[in-house]
Amino acid sequence: MSKKVKWGVVGSGGIARRRTIPEGIVPGVNAELTAVCDINTEANKEVADEFGTCPAASLDDLLAMDIDAVYVATPADAHCQQVMSCARAGKHILCEKPLGMTIEEAEKMMNACRDAGVLLGTAFMMRFHTQHQAALKMIQKGSLGALTYGRAQLSCWYPPMEGAWRQDPAKGGGGSLMDMGGHCIDLMEMFFGNIKKVSCFINNTVHDYKSEDSAVVSLFFENGALATIDNFFCVPDASSKNVLELYGSRGSILAQGTIGQGQAGQMTAYLEEKAAGYDAQQQRNEAGSISIAPEPVNMYRAEIEEFGRAVLDGNQPSCSAETGLQSQKILAACYESARTGKVIEV
Repeated sequence: MSKKVKWGVVGSGGIARRRTIPEGIVPGVNAELTAVCDINTEANKEVADEFGTCPAASLDDLLAMDIDAVYVATPADAHCQQVMSCARAGKHILCEKPLGMTIEEAEKMMNACRDAGVLLGTAFMMRFHTQHQAALKMIQKGSLGALTYGRAQLSCWYPPMEGAWRQDPAKGGGGSLMDMGGHCIDLMEMFFGNIKKVSCFINNTVHDYKSEDSAVVSLFFENGALATIDNFFCVPDASSKNVLELYGSRGSILAQGTIGQGQAGQMTAYLEEKAAGYDAQQQRNEAGSISIAPEPVNMYRAEIEEFGRAVLDGNQPSCSAETGLQSQKILAACYESARTGKVIEV
């Protein structure tokens, strides 16, 4: 293999065309866009022309080409069969989340790739946000003390649209929780560790499509920390600040706009040098605030380059198949909690 990974893309429209191809694969130092395919052949030709690559007539045609890895960016109900086809063809795979539709599909995909000797990664690009990585280093250093509580919010306005697969659980696996909550829950596990129990409410508060437009999740972590996740398809874009809040016994890290598809937001740490006594006045002094603003890095490029290094070096990607499987287990527990009204152990 050369020093560049030759990429094929299945599902060239949507997020692939908007973000991952122009921001990740094309500028990636170890990446080369070789071919694209999509069920919409006209749109696929437009993508191929736009980025100067080869339009494949089908997934089989794509897999017959001289490519090393495939980025799977199709609706969730197509992930399992497409990943297994890629594995049989000996291609490494970076699959958009969710990893299939169910725990069983995620396990099937993971086993197929292991048996074929190819890598399977899950596309949780928000892990690569430099401000999220900076916050993680502070937590690992112990700057927040004992972790106590977190909150992650990701919402948008997503009105009913004909053919929108995220609005049909038969195609997307769920609505706002599956689509946006998966990212938020994954980030919280990165920061706080393994989740032990979940409680969840979902609803169609505004929109009447089949998937939920509203979701709130309570998380209980193995280390005793708590967190909430809130995701809505029925909040105007400008009204949702996509906040991230991380609290501990020694301080907090608060952010707006780091959760999402952009590469920068506002993040501030409020830290105590030592444990203080009880203050009956409970004064809030922000004099010790610290701005967390590392040099921004495009998340999609970082994701593609990291997976490319794994392929070239023969290592596992940081967002592996196990990452995707864990996400499916937590999401399944959330939906079971919403259905039964019970707290569910993961």
